[in-house]
Amino acid sequence: MKEYIINFLSTLPYGIYFTNRFLQAGMIVFLSIVLAKLSLFLFTRYFEKITKKTKTKLDDLIIERIKKPLFYLILVYGLKLAILSLGFNGIARKTVNSFMAIVFVFILLRAFDVLISSWSTTFAKKTKSNIDDVLLPLFHKTARIIFVIITLMWLLSIWEINIAPYLAGVGISGIVLGLALQDSLKNVFGGITLVLDKTYIVGDKIKLDSGEIGTIYDIGLRSTKLVTYDNEMIYIPNGFLANSKVQNFTRPNSKLRVPILFGVEYGTDIDKVKKITLQTISKIEGIMSEPAPAIVFTEMGDFALKFKLTFWVEHWNDGYGKKVEVTEQLYLAFVKAKIGLAYPTQTIYVKK
Repeated sequence: MKEYIINFLSTLPYGIYFTNRFLQAGMIVFLSIVLAKLSLFLFTRYFEKITKKTKTKLDDLIIERIKKPLFYLILVYGLKLAILSLGFNGIARKTVNSFMAIVFVFILLRAFDVLISSWSTTFAKKTKSNIDDVLLPLFHKTARIIFVIITLMWLLSIWEINIAPYLAGVGISGIVLGLALQDSLKNVFGGITLVLDKTYIVGDKIKLDSGEIGTIYDIGLRSTKLVTYDNEMIYIPNGFLANSKVQNFTRPNSKLRVPILFGVEYGTDIDKVKKITLQTISKIEGIMSEPAPAIVFTEMGDFALKFKLTFWVEHWNDGYGKKVEVTEQLYLAFVKAKIGLAYPTQTIYVKK
């Protein structure tokens, strides 16, 4: 680049004067200022007008964020060429290269900030959990730290400082820290997995392996909050949820099938039981007609003829209430029809 500028200046009238290295340096600095001003002018007068015509604001933000850093990058690069033309190859050259590295990474960081902010805003609108409010800023800060580390390593390489011992120390520290925070990291990554996999969202009704049933209240960074029917708040580590079986009543839709098991005395007319059951449930509001309620004779038990009634409700939240209502109405109907409900009995035969 430097040789190209010098050769170009030498072809101009009185170009012989530019063979002087001090004049070369001065002219290079002057041209770099002109180019920097020109880039700022183009960004302000033309590129911003073009981006304003687009539907997205992302390009407007990127142009706004990088135009000034790019201006300084051109100036610093011109200063570097000027120093080279003066024959400085020691501290001065390393200093200018360091400034160039800092400005270059700063430009990338500004553009990255715009992209991440835009993406995180869009992503947050699509999720109903609060975990993205914690994860996205954490990801943003982590990425910025990575940029800083890369810049520091670049600067160390410019100043020819051996970074191998430092990297070894960082590696050992990372292993120790990882072992110390193993459980916490497991819960954090479990939460990330649950959000990305969309296993459940806030408002879903779930049943845990341990039997607890409740509604998801919040999905946090380390744990998920579950509200039970007794209005109790249960805090469940995300690492546990990510590796256990969870029954989600809300998926694939809000409909729920409700089963009711009951038994009647031996000798009862099976067809009569089925007829009374279906007639009773048809009078109850909130029971879906499609799929239709069904009753089957399942087993001749030790002390009862066992039946299973199933019906559907539109929303899982109505399941418990309708199960209670149907059970009450069936009991009243069986009592009215003089159908005996079975209970454990034992017959003793005495031999004389």
